[in-house]
Order: sequence, then structure tokens, then C-alpha cells
Amino acid sequence: MIYTIENNIIKVFDKTQFNPKHILECGQVFRFGINDDGNYYVISDRYKATIIEKDDCYEIISNNASYFVNYFDLDTDYNEIKKTLSKNKILSTMIPYGYGIRILNGDPYEMIFSYIISQNNNIKRIQKIIEKLCQIGDEIDDYHAFPTISELSNQPLSFFESLGAGYRDKFLKKTADDLLHVNLKEIESLSTDEIYDFLIHLTGIGPKVASCILLFGFHKMDKFPVDTWIEQVYFNHFSSEKRTRPAIQKYFESEFKQYSGIAQQYLFYYEREKKD
Repeated sequence: MIYTIENNIIKVFDKTQFNPKHILECGQVFRFGINDDGNYYVISDRYKATIIEKDDCYEIISNNASYFVNYFDLDTDYNEIKKTLSKNKILSTMIPYGYGIRILNGDPYEMIFSYIISQNNNIKRIQKIIEKLCQIGDEIDDYHAFPTISELSNQPLSFFESLGAGYRDKFLKKTADDLLHVNLKEIESLSTDEIYDFLIHLTGIGPKVASCILLFGFHKMDKFPVDTWIEQVYFNHFSSEKRTRPAIQKYFESEFKQYSGIAQQYLFYYEREKKD
């Protein structure tokens, strides 16, 4: 992946490996939008980036270039990954719909709370709840940083109830308290299965949410989250055999192995965005 950095502006030159619509609208992140100039922006942790398309590149303008090099996984060659995944004939026809997808390196704390909120919820409502949550984070220019775990834990249950998160409010409060003395940097060094076991024991986190957090918060690309869209793509394109979600997940992880999470995003984006 060819890119340069100058004055906190990252220039990404290979548009076959980077497309902001594909990246930000494939279900892996919620703090993003389109500004008045028609450019995508994304907020993660304490940082914000605006992405502007030029004739020969995308410019990522931010207040921390090194953070967004890692966030957008710019040191990984996704063209090589696509070549490997395209050995599956079905997936090879779907990859072009989301050719510019990259798996983000989201902040683990942010992903844990975001995906608890995401359960049985729609995108606009998820985004609204998360933005309310972020009002207690540091104010930086025209946005708020995602709150620290201590800021979240210090809030009473009534704060979480005020977010409009419904039954999830108690999950958010309990998880904030449980994570207060946990060092997620240490958790990151564990195996995929060990992190999964840690996550599944947090309040409000089931198998699908744990898999999403593993993929988008811990960059464990061997995980393949299964939701309604993935069930559809499985039954519509891969098999008519009736399987449970855990069985579908096992099927795809066996097929795509270390690139399961990337394959999941191509399949998800295709099924949601395809034109009849």
C-alpha cells in the first residue's frame, strides 16, 4: 500500500485498496458522517480525520496522522488478500462491490461499548446513542472524544438511562464498572479464543457481539461475525442446508481462515449494497 505523510496529511495513492464509502459504510464503525463539503469524516478515540478524494489519491487530513495510518491498516496489502480470497469463486464475484474495504483498528474500549449499543438496533439510533454517550468525553474542536473508562464508570446508572439505550443501559453501566481495573493492552496479547472468553463474560455481550469486537476492536481477522445479512448471503449464495448461526460462522471460518473477517465484510457489503 503506497502512501505518504506530510503535515498530518496522509495521501493514499492506490484507490483499488481504499474507498471511504466502502470502509465506513460496511458496518464496522459508527462515529462517521459526511460533512457539508460532501467528504467523509470519522472520529475514533480522541482523533478525527476527514477524507478528501483527489484525482490521483485520497487525502486523509487529521490531528494525528500516525494514529490513522494504524486505524486504516495502511501497512497491509489488501490486493494480495483479495487475490487469496478470490480463489473462492462465489466470493470473487462479490469483492468488486466493496473493493476498497479495509478492516479498521478501532479502539477496543470504544468497540466494546459501541457493539453493546448496536444489539437489535438500527444505524441511526446507534449513532445517536453513541454521540450522547460521548458528551462526557473531552471537547476537542468541533467534536467530543470517546469517554475514558474512568469517565464512564464514574457515571450513575441514570446517565446511561438518559441515553435512550433501553435495556442496554444496565449492560453499559455494569461493563464500565467491570472494565475499570482491566488493562485491555494486556488482553490484546492473548489468543483469539482467550479474548473471546474474556469478552463473552462481560455483561451484555453474546457470541455475535464478541466476534464483532474481536474483529473491529482487536483486529482478530480469523473471526467471522454472523448477523441477518450474513445468514442471507449464506443461504442465497453458498448453501441451502439449514444451519444455525454458530454453524454458519464455523463454516465460513473454515473456508476463509486467517482472512475470515475481511471476507465477512465483502460478503456483508455485497448483500446489503447489491443492485438487482
